[in-house]
Amino acid sequence: MKQSTRRILFLLFFLSGFSSLAYQVIWTRMAFASFGIITPVLSVVLSVFMLGLAVGSWAGGRWISGLVRRTGRSAIVFYAFAELLIGVSAFAVPKLFALGERVLLAAGQTDSFQYLSLSALVLAVAILPWCVCMGTTFPFMMAFIRERDRDDTQSFSFLYLANVLGAMSGTFLTAMVLVELLGFRHTLWLAAAGNFLIALTAGGLARGRRGLTTLSTLTGTEPALSGTISSLPAAGRRRLIRWILFSTGFCAMAMEVVWTRAFTPVLKTQVYSFALIVFTYLGATFLGSWWYRRNLRNGSPCPTAKLMALLVVVVFLPILANDHRFLKINILFSIHPGSTILLLASICPLCAVLGYLTPGLIDEYAAGHPAIAGRAYAINVLGCILGPLFASYVLLPRLSERFALILLGLPFLGFYFLVSKSLSVRQSEWAGRAAVVILACAIFVSEDYQNYLSGLTTHMEARRDYAASVISIGEGMDKVLLVNGVGMTVMTSVTKFMAHLPLAFHEGPSQSALIICFGMGTTYRSALSWNIETTVVELVPSVPKEFGFFHADAARILDNPKGHIVIDDGRRFLMRSREKFDVIVIDPPPPVETAGSSLLYSTEFYELAKQHLKPHGILQNWAFGTEPSTFQAILRSFHESFPHVRCFACVTAEGVFLLGSMDPIENLTAEKLSSRMPATAKEDLLEWSPSPDLPGYLNLAISHELTIKDGLNPNPKIRITDDQPYNEYFLLRQAGLGWR
Repeated sequence: MKQSTRRILFLLFFLSGFSSLAYQVIWTRMAFASFGIITPVLSVVLSVFMLGLAVGSWAGGRWISGLVRRTGRSAIVFYAFAELLIGVSAFAVPKLFALGERVLLAAGQTDSFQYLSLSALVLAVAILPWCVCMGTTFPFMMAFIRERDRDDTQSFSFLYLANVLGAMSGTFLTAMVLVELLGFRHTLWLAAAGNFLIALTAGGLARGRRGLTTLSTLTGTEPALSGTISSLPAAGRRRLIRWILFSTGFCAMAMEVVWTRAFTPVLKTQVYSFALIVFTYLGATFLGSWWYRRNLRNGSPCPTAKLMALLVVVVFLPILANDHRFLKINILFSIHPGSTILLLASICPLCAVLGYLTPGLIDEYAAGHPAIAGRAYAINVLGCILGPLFASYVLLPRLSERFALILLGLPFLGFYFLVSKSLSVRQSEWAGRAAVVILACAIFVSEDYQNYLSGLTTHMEARRDYAASVISIGEGMDKVLLVNGVGMTVMTSVTKFMAHLPLAFHEGPSQSALIICFGMGTTYRSALSWNIETTVVELVPSVPKEFGFFHADAARILDNPKGHIVIDDGRRFLMRSREKFDVIVIDPPPPVETAGSSLLYSTEFYELAKQHLKPHGILQNWAFGTEPSTFQAILRSFHESFPHVRCFACVTAEGVFLLGSMDPIENLTAEKLSSRMPATAKEDLLEWSPSPDLPGYLNLAISHELTIKDGLNPNPKIRITDDQPYNEYFLLRQAGLGWR
């Protein structure tokens, strides 16, 4: 094949990988919006994505020779058609997600088996067909390469290298640049334009192949199979390769899910955190694949036994790097660059070796034959499908992240012992001893975040579920709630004011309140002190179970017949409920840049929430620790949604109380607000007050009212919508390259 044609094919597969990962990044975020910000949604998106690749790779390899034979067209015609269909997904998937969201409103709470299973089914229906098309691109293009050069037996690794490089670039640019500049919808359109350009270019390459007779047309056999069958490995070797491909895919993708949770105390919860893990994973995989192609050209590829020896040495390194005794951790929101680099660097050796091993094994297994390569790649991707599901539903609810990673690393040891006979005695001893030492350190020496915290205090509780790891720590007024290692809230009167302020400003007797986000349960407890029907919605099932750790009277509060705890996504609860409330209290998870937090700040969310407010109802939202432009975006979305807005800067802590209503909110003094509160509510608000003077305490909350006009940015684009989550994507803005 001409070098110029190979360069074109490399660019096509680079662009294909770029678009595919752009879709995955945005589909994951859109799935959170439609089906809840929970780990199973992430796992299902990853698994369905991989399932489509597996089915497409297997089916494409099986069908391509028959399609070429029956139609007399080049294989690249079918590749072009597959890319064309992938581009259509940019327009179809958002509509399918919206439809599925409406269908699932009757499926119960997000922690129910019915909802989890049905949401997985809906996600599969929405994205699987397009992922199948992505999977067919490998065997289709391999078949085209065979048409041009029947002696090419390493075409898979050539395409794999280009695809991984494109995927790495797509992940980085989508998360770090494109969404901030263009929003979700236009970024999807850009990815679709890439697919359409690929289809157009492939169509041009196909024009010169029309009417050519392939070997399959003449003989009715698979193209050039007779020329490669002798080079295929023996049956025993083929079985071993299949098991390695499946197991490495299974363990690597399961580890990616565990890394996401284990590294959160350092990487925090921004959208960039998961993107950095994926980018590092793909970047190291690309380097490994490039290393393999380089050795292949030099005629000296590394034997499988040596690669397995490397794997057993490096697979447990992330556990050692995640030892929190020497990582710099802030339980609030700051990110320490040194610790971040250390954690990301710890996964690079493993990913690089897998990037070398996978294409090498598939090249060996298939000898360039599209159908055989498609089956081998499908086996690898099948492991990638099951790994995230196993990690989310089996490992993480039962084991710490450290022991989950240890368990996932053990299969590599098994394969090492199977292939180590081909190593020299010195190499085998070196690898075995190094693996045993590192594994022993991971089990007996290293400390994870929970062990680290337990060494600081005896007052600690830890729970795990499919959604998160929850730790409660501290005593007295120094208690902290941690979700995946990030501080959510402390014992503060701010969370009391979140309930008392809107209820006191509410005109007429209040009868009901809705609270989105349970936290320590302080706001829920304060709302019930008004003796009204109070519903609280919490996403993580383990969080409400920690209520008793923070409040001695939790049992009495939980027995209150007017209190109702719902495990669900707050936005989804509003969509499936017909109930209306006098007050709705929103306490988004900190920091304000948290991935998915814009779903509780966007104009679309406020439009939904307004439908659940009674006449004179008030919605309270809390903006905490925001830089100026982000606060301006929050304020504009809030101001555009409610005709009547009051904003009070909290003087006891950093943050702003936002009160919005469809009716005027009275301008009341602290004395008047105090007179509206029942005795039990007054007692609750003064519980942590330094003074028994209730009007004076209330005056601290309302004495610093902000003028709306002074807080709005004149640029109308500085606002938060579902399509443009301004607060979540801020990298260019902080670098001085974003909207002014």
